Amino acid sequence: MDKLPLETQTLYAEMMEQLVALEAHRSIGHASGCFITKDIKGASYYYFQYSDPGGVQRQVYIGRKSNELDRLVERFNAEREVFKVDEDHIRRLCAQLRAGGALITDTASARVIKSLAESGVFHLDGVLLGTQSFTVLGNLLGVRWRGSAIKTHDIDNAGESKMRIALPNIRADIPRALESLEMGFIPVPPLNPKAASTSFKVRGNPLRVDLVTPEMKQGENNPVFISRFNAAAQPLRFLDYLIDNPVKAAIIDGGGALVNVPQPARFAFHKLIVSQERELTAHDKVEKDIMQAAQVISVLEDERPGDLLLAWDEVKRREKVWIKRAKDGMSVINRSDPSVYKKAVELLRL
Repeated sequence: MDKLPLETQTLYAEMMEQLVALEAHRSIGHASGCFITKDIKGASYYYFQYSDPGGVQRQVYIGRKSNELDRLVERFNAEREVFKVDEDHIRRLCAQLRAGGALITDTASARVIKSLAESGVFHLDGVLLGTQSFTVLGNLLGVRWRGSAIKTHDIDNAGESKMRIALPNIRADIPRALESLEMGFIPVPPLNPKAASTSFKVRGNPLRVDLVTPEMKQGENNPVFISRFNAAAQPLRFLDYLIDNPVKAAIIDGGGALVNVPQPARFAFHKLIVSQERELTAHDKVEKDIMQAAQVISVLEDERPGDLLLAWDEVKRREKVWIKRAKDGMSVINRSDPSVYKKAVELLRL
């Protein structure tokens, strides 16, 4: 892989600051819709007008026109103008990052991920996984991965069945967010007709959204309904390790979006572990797992070795099979990247 130019890394850091600031200062100016007035029998009344998923226009009664409501509408309009300025700045940063060689999320995937972000998925501890997060991690670490390892149309999102900190009456409706895109997403019928769907797909298109959650008990793989997402997720082994204490990062497209992704070191070790759990027929996926793990480990060995040590300590606290799978995966790296393997063996004292 190649290091991104310092100027590009600086631009990425600036965009992260902008996105984090917007997330921290969300206000009524971010609400999708507008205030309108209606004159009824000589009196004026405020309504808030917005569109439901599918484009159905709705109006919510706010109240009779008054000085207090006038000030609320003025604040809404003023903050919306400021928000537009911030959005334009982020679009310019995305364009500069693209020109500077940063890794770009394809338009369709970015549109879906941004919709999930705006619905609150990542605010409610959702974590972007898979190759989409690998792309994001490249920019976060200031490198450009080898291209063959980052092509995908799958969007994997994970979340614990329950949040560690309860946020009452807050929900990110994933099916509704996907429907609002009007891209044709439909639930994928599960093999078991009695089970809930954990995937959404666009008919005739490779674009797909999969929802996963940590396995609570080994062997129990029935879909788990996550109420705050209004959707079911497929339990997966080893996932609790991967999504513990994720980090903030940004996807780069025309507008950018703030997401949660796994810690890079955990991402790498998780790839090693699951690569050894796959079926023999999944050769392409195993190859991708190893390639992504090797590239992340290579960067961390040189620049953030402590991250690898901490993540490896967590692996060692788990079952012995975790250690064996990780070591077996590391041995596969030795065949294609012996220098990466040698450094890892010395650092982790394997």
